[in-house]
Amino acid sequence: MKNRLFAIMLGAVSACGLANSSHADSQLLPGLSTGLALGYPLPEGVYDVTMPSYGWRNTNPATNVGVLVPAWLIWSTPWTFLGGGRLIFDTATGMADIDVNDVIHKQGVANPYLDAQLKWSLGGGFFGGFQAGVYVPMEDAVTPLGAAHNFATFQGTAALTYLKDGWNLTSTLIYGTGRSGSVAIPGSGAADWLNVDLTATKKFGKVEIGVVAFGSTDLSSPYAGYATQSQFAVGGLVGYHFNPVVLQLKLTRDVVEANYGGYETRLWANLILPISEMMNSAAPVKAKD
Repeated sequence: MKNRLFAIMLGAVSACGLANSSHADSQLLPGLSTGLALGYPLPEGVYDVTMPSYGWRNTNPATNVGVLVPAWLIWSTPWTFLGGGRLIFDTATGMADIDVNDVIHKQGVANPYLDAQLKWSLGGGFFGGFQAGVYVPMEDAVTPLGAAHNFATFQGTAALTYLKDGWNLTSTLIYGTGRSGSVAIPGSGAADWLNVDLTATKKFGKVEIGVVAFGSTDLSSPYAGYATQSQFAVGGLVGYHFNPVVLQLKLTRDVVEANYGGYETRLWANLILPISEMMNSAAPVKAKD
């Protein structure tokens, strides 16, 4: 039980393999993409999204997990394919700090993630697309309390976004593969998993408010006796658009959970930096002759 409490929320965007095989194995922290218009084909340029969060789960003993994606780097290329689909590349590596009260306090780096995307403008304010990528194995993550897997896994994402009149309505479906393992070797296996992230926000000038929700579930059992886990959480979002920087804050709470041992409350932030736009704005203007 202690190992499961430690590893329950070792997750981060595009980067968090969980080493202990007695817990849900979603390698993407459920809910992390909420607030983002993930179906939107970003204009050409380079972007950075910094995503810290901290959660409190009322297990016994209590479990506190901080997660940080210090730099989710996104390159929206000038290339389009298949009827105007924008080709986008991104990468991220997450970190986690886990504290099971009076039992364990540990920090870890998760599996790096490499990803490619195609996103389309569908007309009428609708956008959508697909992403696919791989979590790179980390050979030093074979211990029962490691923060990553020592094997590669796949992740696929489908996202649909509506952006019009200040609205951001986004639904994101994320699937990840696992691997069969051995009961005798903790962390040697991981379940297939599915996440659903939902966003409904409205901008009023530079202020953004709305609701978010997310769910996650295991889809397989990597070995006999594996206890599959699932959860669903809801919460609110408030954001401010500094033009061009965007800051969003979220607060969520589990309303349903299975085999986690308690309900989690989590505070999140999304800091979105359009690097190319900021550099262009900061570049000195040449005087005309």
